[in-house]
Amino acid sequence: MSETTTTTAPTTTNAPSAAPAPLAEPMKPDAQGWWWGTGRRKTAVARVRIKPGSGQFKIVVSRKKTKDVDEYFTEERDRMDARAPLTTTNTLGKLDVFVRTDGGGIMGQAQAVRLGLARALKGYDPSLEEALRDAGYLTRDAREVERKKYGQAGARRRFQFSKR
Repeated sequence: MSETTTTTAPTTTNAPSAAPAPLAEPMKPDAQGWWWGTGRRKTAVARVRIKPGSGQFKIVVSRKKTKDVDEYFTEERDRMDARAPLTTTNTLGKLDVFVRTDGGGIMGQAQAVRLGLARALKGYDPSLEEALRDAGYLTRDAREVERKKYGQAGARRRFQFSKR
């Protein structure tokens, strides 16, 4: 009676590992150590720069004057919009944020700050991108005001029709 023993070689599987592969490398800051992000909403534009620091959040009003975010945005909804990416990523109070806004109204500026801040955070730490994208902060709202057409009272409103 012959005995045969079979040995199996260890098989390697290409199963995904438990830890996900790292996302893109973080962007390098500029020469002064800032990460930049630009946000737009309607006709408002916000240029946002962030840096690790004490947690101050300033809006640049003029070359020599800044206002705190609570002082600049008087409505609570606008303040929450501006801070939303920081609260979602648990970085509120850990980063210095300086914003220069232009154009539009207060609400459009707040939403432009939200988009610019989310883009700057994505460059600062790419691992935050998933949380920011899930919350919808990295998507630009493309809605714009429709222009007024000639021969009409507004963009869609017609003048009153008179049969006689």
